[in-house]
Formats: sequence, structure tokens, C-alpha cells
Amino acid sequence: MRKLILILSCAFATEIYSQQIILEEFATASNPVEIIASPTNDNRLFVVQQSGTIRILNTNGTFEDTNFLNITDRVNFNGEMGLLGLAFHPDFATNRYFYVYYNRAGRTITVSRFTANSANPNTANPSTEKVMMSIPKSETNHNGGSIHFGADGYLYISTGDGGGGGDPDNNGQNRNSLLGKLLRIDVNSNNPYNVPADNPFVGVDGADEIWSYGLRNGWKFSFDRTTNNIWIADVGQNLIEEINRVPATTPAVNYGWRCYEGNNPYNTSGCANASTMTFPIVDYDHSGGKCSITGGYVYRGNLYPDLVGKYIFADFCSQQIGILEDTTITWTPAFSGNSFTTFGEDNQKQLYVGASNGKIFKVKSSNLSVNDIPTTQILIAPLPAKNVLYIKNLNEKNVVAEILDLAGRTIQEQNVAENDKSVDISLLTPGEYILVLKKDDIKIMSQKILKEY
Repeated sequence: MRKLILILSCAFATEIYSQQIILEEFATASNPVEIIASPTNDNRLFVVQQSGTIRILNTNGTFEDTNFLNITDRVNFNGEMGLLGLAFHPDFATNRYFYVYYNRAGRTITVSRFTANSANPNTANPSTEKVMMSIPKSETNHNGGSIHFGADGYLYISTGDGGGGGDPDNNGQNRNSLLGKLLRIDVNSNNPYNVPADNPFVGVDGADEIWSYGLRNGWKFSFDRTTNNIWIADVGQNLIEEINRVPATTPAVNYGWRCYEGNNPYNTSGCANASTMTFPIVDYDHSGGKCSITGGYVYRGNLYPDLVGKYIFADFCSQQIGILEDTTITWTPAFSGNSFTTFGEDNQKQLYVGASNGKIFKVKSSNLSVNDIPTTQILIAPLPAKNVLYIKNLNEKNVVAEILDLAGRTIQEQNVAENDKSVDISLLTPGEYILVLKKDDIKIMSQKILKEY
């Protein structure tokens, strides 16, 4: 049975408003660190497990028996290191290419391409690996790890500063180091990769692959496809967590680390003028047990209008979800026992969140103006019915069937059977009724039914 965790969060402006965030337990993985939408426009999810496997999560909350990819033989899974990122090529349907970000032995950051099997694209052979990029690093922490294709078709790669307290090698500000950066490469090449000609440091001082710099440990970044903004959640050193938002088309952004932690000076020795840096749109301190930001997504789905346009993220230590609107953060109370490691977005723009205990939740709000479950394909049959109704194309669990007479009085109420999605109407007297389907006390749909005479 799926579990619901309901949190009431309140904020105060000119008036009190409340917003309910619901986490519906959906699946359990092992060390989930990335959740990526299916490349084939269905609503499956691909779950990256830090130890070195990628699993396919079906819409009913079950995993495929066979891993999509297993590279545990080459992944250095230790502390913050491991298999951390996944991105599907925009032309995956034809070339079956996908890309992963992981640590090899010796801590080396590795970005590689693999190819899904032609006979069964739900699996990939580890022997198809093409190593595209290797970045040595000296410490085990601050690996970054998010990779996403932008609207321009290029692959964006977020790297950490290499680890160690305070960025001792000054990698974040060093434009000749690939650490502490957002990189941008063209994967459509017979070479390991090409560098886009409009990358900002092509032909000048700085590594050609760099798109922006001055990051400590971006965990995670995402694109808002509606506005084409990049959102980067950068984990702080000791005091401050930050959220950055810039247009995806803006090159050479310096986010400020190690000179600044959030909006506060950290170590400005040898740093450029602050006017050359881009500061976060919002930051927060470690009060209330907070310690480490987990970046998420701007909600662009159509089920929860109160969340649309807001950036949803979390803090790992306080076990809270944050909702950012403009420059104001509303925090939920803690979802106890769940230290959130990653967010995901499916092809319907609905959000998911994974925790270090392996649990994966659907992120919901109780403030609905549209149905939580698509109803256009739900069919009630047979009509008229004698003893049993069947609810076809209903994939959700824990749905309640309420039967009303034509005056609106409840005649009976029961759970829709999980095995065959049936509703027993054998005790009804012949006649017309209204069938109402509900989930979590929210109406999904209603339809007139006829009990046979």
C-alpha cells in the first residue's frame, strides 16, 4: 500500500496562506542519486543508483527485473563518489546513445557514452562505453555530477571544485581547470567531443569546455524549459547554501566561489572585483539543522497550479522541502527519516524526490484545480451492469468508489479492487446511480451508471 506523508507549510506575507505538500511513496531503490525521464515519451523513469547501476522504474512503481546498465565493475562507490549522472541523447530513438557521469578508481571524474541494445533498448551493454572526458581530482568529495542536454543540443556538465575545505587549489576561480565549473560540449562528433565555437573561452585564456565557473559543488542543476533558465543549487562550505538562476544563453558567468559563499565573503584573496560576479538569487543559512542543499526543478506540470513556476528543492540534513517563489523560500516541516538526495521530472512534468534511505516519492500538493489522475482514457464497463463494474485504464492504487443515488445521497462506498479494478454492485437495487471515483479524498471523475433490472 502506498504511503502518504502530508506536511502543512505556512508563510506570512500580507495575509496567511497555507500550502500542503504531499509525498506519496512510490518505489524503493538503493542509493538513488538521479531520476531521469524516459527518452521515449512514456512516463517511465530511469533511476541512477550510486553504486553503479541504472534501473527502469515503471508507472506502477515496480522496477524492471534487469538493470538498464550495470557498471559496478568500474565505478568507485565511496562516500560522495559513484555513478552520479545520466542524460539521454536528444536523438536516442534513432542512435540509442546515453551519457553517464561517474568516478573511476583514483577518484577521476569520467563522462562516457553508452549505447542501448538494438534488440532490447531497455538494456545496455557495458562494453559499448566510449570515454569522452576524464578529469583527475585529489579528494573524494565535491564531485558535482549533474548532466543535461540544453535546448541548444549541447551537453552541460556540472563539476565540483575537487574537494578539500575552502577549495585549497582555487579550482573554482581557475579558468584553466575543469573543476568547479559548468561545462558545455558538443557530443555529435567522431572525436570524444567537440567544443562549441561560441563557448566563452575559445581562443582566449581559459579551458575551451567551460561555459561558467565559480561553483563549489553544484548538487544539482536543471533547466527550466519554459523560460530556458539554468538553476544551480550550490552546496556551501560551512554557513550558506545558495540557489543560482541565469538565462541558459548567458556565457562566462562567475558564480563567485571561493571568493564568496552565497552572498557573503569567504576568501577574497586574489579575487576579481565582486561586480564581475553573479550572486545567487537567494541563499539560506544552516539554522534549524540545515546543512546541504539538494537542487530540484521549477514545477511546470498541470496538476498542481499552486506550484507552477516555483522552484522545488530540499535540504539534506533538515529533511525539509523548500518552495522558492521569486526570492522567498517557504519551508515544510521535516519529512522525518528522509534525507533527500535528488529530484526528478517525468515527461508530464510531474516531480519526484529520492532519499538516501532508497525511497522515491511523488511530489504533490493537495490544492488541485485539475484531476490528479488523467481521466480521458478511463472507461467504466459494462454499462448497464449486473453485478460488477470494471474501471479500465486506471493505473493508480487506493482508489475509492462512491455510489450515489440521483438525489446525491451515498448508497455505498468501497475500495476499487486492486487485482482487477472492479467494483461490486451486486447489492444495489436496479436503477440509475452516480459513480464517483476518489483518491486521497479528492474527486477523480464521476459518471452515471445503470444497474440492470
